[in-house]
Amino acid sequence: MKIRVHDIKDKELVLVGEEQVVDYPTLHAMETAGECRFVKPLSVSLTIIREYDHIRVHGSVATSVGMGCSRCLGETVHDVASAFTIFYSKDTGLPQDEEEVELAEEDLISATYEGEEIDFSAEIAEQVLLAIPFKPLCREDCRGLCGNCGADLNVAECGCDRQGINPKFSALKNFKAEK
Repeated sequence: MKIRVHDIKDKELVLVGEEQVVDYPTLHAMETAGECRFVKPLSVSLTIIREYDHIRVHGSVATSVGMGCSRCLGETVHDVASAFTIFYSKDTGLPQDEEEVELAEEDLISATYEGEEIDFSAEIAEQVLLAIPFKPLCREDCRGLCGNCGADLNVAECGCDRQGINPKFSALKNFKAEK
């Protein structure tokens, strides 16, 4: 999603649309690698306004992502959504100092642009990536797979003895602490 800087005035400009995942290389690479499956296109809404020496963009993005449950490996679908605000300023081309600098909160939500066009694709993709669950679960009380036979414990008990002693700690089974 792009906009020409010349089209941004002091009045709010609203862009709403659905974007295909193939238009976002990072997200498309995730899907191609099998990390997830995008069930719906990205629903994007941006409100853009010029303020003083910068351009403020308030946006939201939403989609649905299919992934494998991290406990039982079953397929699960998660709705992901993110709201964000980013301040764009013209890139001055000045070289940055190499020394460490503490970033303020406003530095974390700012970006620069070059030329006469602003491309929002990188920021939109970043918001989707941040909203995707790191360890997705099919449900909060997912019991996962049996460590012995691999049966799905959400479906039925397998009958394996999962209360046994871990062989790594077997040397400690007869240990008694003296008081």
